[in-house]
Amino acid sequence: MIFKSLELKDFRNIENLHIEPGEKVNIICGENAQGKTNLMEALWLFTGAKSFRQTKDSEFIRFGAEKAFLKADFYAEHREQNAEISFSPSKSIKKNGIDIRSSAEYAGTCGGVVFSPNHMNLFRDGPKERRRLADTSLCQLYPKYLSVLADYKKVLEQRNTVLKDARYHSGLIDMIDIYDEQLARLGGSIIRTRVNYCESLNKKAAEIYKGMSAGREEFFAEYKTTVLDENEHAKSSVSTAEWAQIFYDALQKTRNYDFEHGSTSVGPHRDDIEVTLDSMPVRSFGSQGQQRSCILSLKLGEAKLLGEAMGEPPLILLDDVMSELDSIRRDYILNSIGESQIFLTCCDKELFSGLAEGKVFTMKKGKIKEI
Repeated sequence: MIFKSLELKDFRNIENLHIEPGEKVNIICGENAQGKTNLMEALWLFTGAKSFRQTKDSEFIRFGAEKAFLKADFYAEHREQNAEISFSPSKSIKKNGIDIRSSAEYAGTCGGVVFSPNHMNLFRDGPKERRRLADTSLCQLYPKYLSVLADYKKVLEQRNTVLKDARYHSGLIDMIDIYDEQLARLGGSIIRTRVNYCESLNKKAAEIYKGMSAGREEFFAEYKTTVLDENEHAKSSVSTAEWAQIFYDALQKTRNYDFEHGSTSVGPHRDDIEVTLDSMPVRSFGSQGQQRSCILSLKLGEAKLLGEAMGEPPLILLDDVMSELDSIRRDYILNSIGESQIFLTCCDKELFSGLAEGKVFTMKKGKIKEI
């Protein structure tokens, strides 16, 4: 996906904005609270995804205005296209002049990957954030994966309810077998999909991290599933049916424990993605700069996989990514990422002094100017 032009009216703090970005790197520079992240958010909305800031639609409208309007001309799906998004306060979308009934119908038009400061929680918080990293990408790659996740969550909730209520109604115990079979079937599919994805992602991310660190550290990401013993490793050679059986067996082993605690203790809802540098867990031993570099490598690796699946490079949005990175890593981001169109925000002009080719814009009070 490549943006040719973008127009915003009454979006967030932006009253009126028009930008014609370059096809490669675009730097958006300015002090905090000037609208840089708002611009990135607007670009992201054209991928068909929800805001990466978990925003309500009504919050997009500039204070005092009645409607927010976004318009873009872009190249995607191997042709020139355009789209319009408006919030008044409900959301409406037009693609190539035709009304789109839902975001789901629009999704898939434009692929994109975003890094925001919130992603720094990937290692600070628990496994849930790391599972979300994989699932968000997998939903773009395989639309059916979302429905499998939803079905799994539903069965998991039903099993947990039975585990809690069986203390008071012993007749419910026999129902667990039914839920175990359903959970194992759905969970086996999820585990295999995640394992395969993480193996592919690790190859891409390790290559990127090697470039960013000039080969000084060895990156490795591995899917860790609770249905295996702690010293066992998940492998992509295991089939979906085999994972379903492994999961089912794990549910039998932990059944008494689950009844005692009223919840399901093993399965993809408890799994994790472990990232190491030189065999040391990044979440425990990595510096701020190392953690940021690892997250960037994962996100850029995600972009590589998405590009291969879609047949064209996805949009890459990097919001406030340059802080805490040394000059080698900054130079790699500016000049070595690849074929994608990139938008990158920063506060300090000195941070993009190594840019070899691209456009630089300044942003102040919601207004943008190329320099």
